[in-house]
Amino acid sequence: MEYDLTVIGSGPGGYVAAIRAAQLGMKTAIIEKYDTLGGTCLNVGCIPSKALLDSSEHYHNAVHNFKEHGIDVKSPKVDLPQMIKRKDQVVKQTCDGVEFLMKKNKITVHHGVGSFVDKNTIKITAKDGKETEIKTDKTIIATGSKPIIIPGVDYDKKRVITSTEALDLQEVPKEMIVIGGGIIGMELGSVYGRMGTKVTVIEYLDTLIPGMDRTLGKELQKSLKKLGFEFHFKTKVTSAKTKGKQVIVEAETQKGEKKEFKADYCLVAVGRKAYTEGLGLENIGLSTDDRGRVEVNDKLETKIPGIYAIGDVVKGTMLAHKAEEEGVFVAESIAGHKPHINYNLIPGVVYTWPEAAGVGYTEDQLKEQGKKYKSGSFPMRALGRARASMDIEGLIKVLADAETDEILGVHMIGPRVADLIAEAVVAMEYRASAEDIARMSHAHPTYTEAMKEACMAATENRALHI
Repeated sequence: MEYDLTVIGSGPGGYVAAIRAAQLGMKTAIIEKYDTLGGTCLNVGCIPSKALLDSSEHYHNAVHNFKEHGIDVKSPKVDLPQMIKRKDQVVKQTCDGVEFLMKKNKITVHHGVGSFVDKNTIKITAKDGKETEIKTDKTIIATGSKPIIIPGVDYDKKRVITSTEALDLQEVPKEMIVIGGGIIGMELGSVYGRMGTKVTVIEYLDTLIPGMDRTLGKELQKSLKKLGFEFHFKTKVTSAKTKGKQVIVEAETQKGEKKEFKADYCLVAVGRKAYTEGLGLENIGLSTDDRGRVEVNDKLETKIPGIYAIGDVVKGTMLAHKAEEEGVFVAESIAGHKPHINYNLIPGVVYTWPEAAGVGYTEDQLKEQGKKYKSGSFPMRALGRARASMDIEGLIKVLADAETDEILGVHMIGPRVADLIAEAVVAMEYRASAEDIARMSHAHPTYTEAMKEACMAATENRALHI
C-alpha cells in the first residue's frame, strides 16, 4: 500500500493532521498502536478528566451550594463506579467520533506499532505480532507523551499512580498526596478533594501552576485551600513507597529539612515526556534530546526531508490544541499553502473550579524583557452574573504595552474562563489595544464583562463597576 502521507499516532495532533491532509486531496493513512483512536487526550487525558471534574463539581455543589439556591437535597452520596462509568461512556462516544471522521474522510487506519524501515517505508507490528509494511511519500510523527516518573518513586499503578490510574480509582481516597503543583495534579487533585479526600500537594517550585502568571497560582491556592488542600512548596520528593494500604513519601525542603507524608494514594504529576521509543528513528538517522523530543525546523520538518513531527514530541507546550494547530500547519505546508502559528497565542487552561486560563506574556516575562507595561484587573465578585451564580472567586488581569496600549497578556481565574480566554486570543491575534476591547459592547449580565472592565482598568484606570 502506498500513501501520500502517513501519520503515526492518532491523538488530537495526529488525527487532525490526517483529516486536513485528506481534505487537501492527499491519500492518507494513520497508524495507532492502541485499539481505540484519540491518543492520550481522548482516552486517558483531557476528555475523561473533564468528565470527572464536572461530575465531582456537581456533587460538591449539591453538598455545599444547593441549599443556598433553595434546593433541598437529602445527604448526597458519591457513587464513584457510576462516575467512572459515565466518564467511560463520554470517552467511547468521543473516540467513536474520531473513527467516524476517519471513515468520512477516507483515511486508512492501521492498528499496531509503526516504525521506520527507511524514510519511505513504515513497518506496522500488530498486537498478535503480525508485521506489514506500507510505503509513504511523507510522514508525520505524532506519538505524544507519557507521564514522567521521578527517581525514588515506586510507581506500582495501584497506590502510587499517575493521571492514567487516577481516572479509574474504585474508591474515594481518604488522603491523597499529589507530587507536583502543575495543571494535571491540581485538576485530578480537585476531583477527589471535592468528594472529601484530604489532598496534600508537594511542589518543588514556589508556586502552583508554574509557567502561568503568578497571580493565577496565588488565587488558585486560595480557592483550593477552601477544599482542605495543604501545600508544601520548595520541597523535593526523594522517595515514595507503598507499605500495605499506605503510601509513605519522603521529601526534603530547600533548607535541607526532612519531611515524611502518609496517605492511602499518591498521584505523581510532575510532567510528561515525549513518547518516541520504538519508532526506529535510528534507521532514518534521527535522534532525540534528553526528553525524547525530535528536533524540527520552523516548518516542523526534521532533518530528513519529508519527515515531520508535531505535538508533544517537539518542543513547546504539551497541549492538545497546540498539537492540532501544528497538524493543520504541516498538512497545509505540504499542500503548498502558507499557514501560520503564533506560539505566544496558544492559550493555557486549568480546569479546576474556578478555572484558570492565560495567553500571551506573564508579568514575570515582561519584567525579564524589560518591557514597559501597564496592568488592569477586575474581580469576578463585582459582576452581577457572578453573584447570581454564586461563582464570585477570581479575576481577570490584562497586561498592555505602556506606550501603544497593545494587549500583551491576559490572565484569568474564575467561572468559565476556559471559554472566556478565546476573546483574549482573538484580540491579541489582531493586535488589539486594551482600549479597543474596552469600547466594545459586552452583554450584561455575563462573565465576559470582566474582560471589558479589566481592559478599562488598563486604560487610564477607568473601570466602571469597582
